[in-house]
Amino acid sequence: MKILLIQIPITGDSLTNIIVEEKTLSVVELISSGGLGGNIIMSALGLLSIYAIYILFERYSTINKASEEDESFLKSIKNFVEQKDMQAAKTLCQNTDNAVSRMIEKGIDRIDKPMTDISAAIENQGKLEVYKMENNLANLATIAGAAPMIGFLGTVIGMIVAFHEMASAGGNIDVEMLSKGIYTAMVTTVGGLVVGIIAYIAYNYLVTKVDKVIFLLEARTTEFLDVLHLNE
Repeated sequence: MKILLIQIPITGDSLTNIIVEEKTLSVVELISSGGLGGNIIMSALGLLSIYAIYILFERYSTINKASEEDESFLKSIKNFVEQKDMQAAKTLCQNTDNAVSRMIEKGIDRIDKPMTDISAAIENQGKLEVYKMENNLANLATIAGAAPMIGFLGTVIGMIVAFHEMASAGGNIDVEMLSKGIYTAMVTTVGGLVVGIIAYIAYNYLVTKVDKVIFLLEARTTEFLDVLHLNE
């Protein structure tokens, strides 16, 4: 709470000190000061923010796991292919838990097929791996777009409340009477924009990481196909 000391001249040289209290709201009070409509909107935005943060950390972990790479893996695969020991190569793929190993395993399964069939099998597995990485990213994009609109819905509700109070009061209108509607309008707008901005930044960050992993998968599978082509 802030205290303002104001000096007001009364008569001549005499001064009277008047203490005016300026109230400040905490974050919780600010959020809950918008009435029932505002509380419902802010609760919805709170749930969306929790879900967005969950998606961010869950997808971050999944994408990082998909991008894990053992530098000796491809060298070992190359040696096995050169030695025509496909069973050992397949066993190595099965014992290595990452996207590259699963894609190469699909290619090894079709090692006796034409190169186009091998490439198609690897590509199909690659699409599956990309789908796994992009799972729930659409929900994050939806939150980024929906949260501001939900906030604006609260703004409309707040203005309706404010105008209803004005209509009900007739000519006796004061600021305190309109405060709930104004608080609802302003607080929900800010809440919606904050959640939307967080979700938007998180979405673009994760999409960038997925693109980097896709480039890595393409590079490694191309190396594997080159090895097969040289050892035909």
